[in-house]
Amino acid sequence: MPTQLRVAVVQFAPKLGQVQANIAKARELCNRLKPRSIDLLCFPEMVFSGYVFPDTAAITPYLEHPYTGPTSTFCAELARSLGCFVAAGYPEKLEPHEHAPPLGGDNLSFHQLRIGANSAVMFDPTGERVGSYRKTNLYKLDLPWAVPGSGFTTMTLPHPLGPTTLAICNDLNVSGTRLLILLNAWLHPDENGEESDVDSSSDYTTPEQNEDTDEMEPSWEVLKYWAMRLNPLWATIQKATHENEKKPGECKIPDELLVVVCNRFGNEGGSRFAGSSVLMSLRRGSGRPRLLHMMGQREEGIGLWTANMTV
Repeated sequence: MPTQLRVAVVQFAPKLGQVQANIAKARELCNRLKPRSIDLLCFPEMVFSGYVFPDTAAITPYLEHPYTGPTSTFCAELARSLGCFVAAGYPEKLEPHEHAPPLGGDNLSFHQLRIGANSAVMFDPTGERVGSYRKTNLYKLDLPWAVPGSGFTTMTLPHPLGPTTLAICNDLNVSGTRLLILLNAWLHPDENGEESDVDSSSDYTTPEQNEDTDEMEPSWEVLKYWAMRLNPLWATIQKATHENEKKPGECKIPDELLVVVCNRFGNEGGSRFAGSSVLMSLRRGSGRPRLLHMMGQREEGIGLWTANMTV
């Protein structure tokens, strides 16, 4: 029996280190939302602090307490006022016993103690904290300061969300869930690094894109890459089964999965972010992902989307 999920994703260009200004921008964008008009509201990875910090010393002033920091305070308040679930990414301040030694190497930024985590938090419609997550597959910009998480956690949330997995950026491979929420600070394909790599071999066709693409158009290369990283969840049955057998006992492919990808855009420290937030439906064995809704690569605002979920 299908049920409808109402999702809002907030996409803008945060300013590095300007936490209160970024919160003010988010509040301004969310003012158009009416109470109880949505089920889920998502913000990107490290949305209020910004993302590109070269080392531990640079990010230390912006590390947040997981319960009382500015991200949690704002999101709890917003969840209560709108009567919906709210998810957002933030740089978490770890307890001293969780600190990790430097990674070593030639780069001086790797010679400092790692005292934070690239984290996400989720609040329910009463403003109560119902889930959290620490990014597991760290990107190179996380490595100087962040300690990786220990893996995915699936939350059992009330109707219409149901089993829900909260993930961050490079953590795309999940199982045993009906809704995947991916909070991103994903780089534009022109940037170097794994988070901007695009695999050109795909069954998923997209329009041609060039440098003159309108900013309200999504980055089709990025959408294609996200879909391909989730390939086992929509591949043909034979291929999906083969992918599933690679990790016996570790992965159970769901029949259908809704994927909410909330990304940012803008420039920081020479890095350009890709925007292109999207809602996808992945049905096992279909051989093709379905793009339900999307935003442009430099589109500021809120994507208000609905999708049918199979109970």
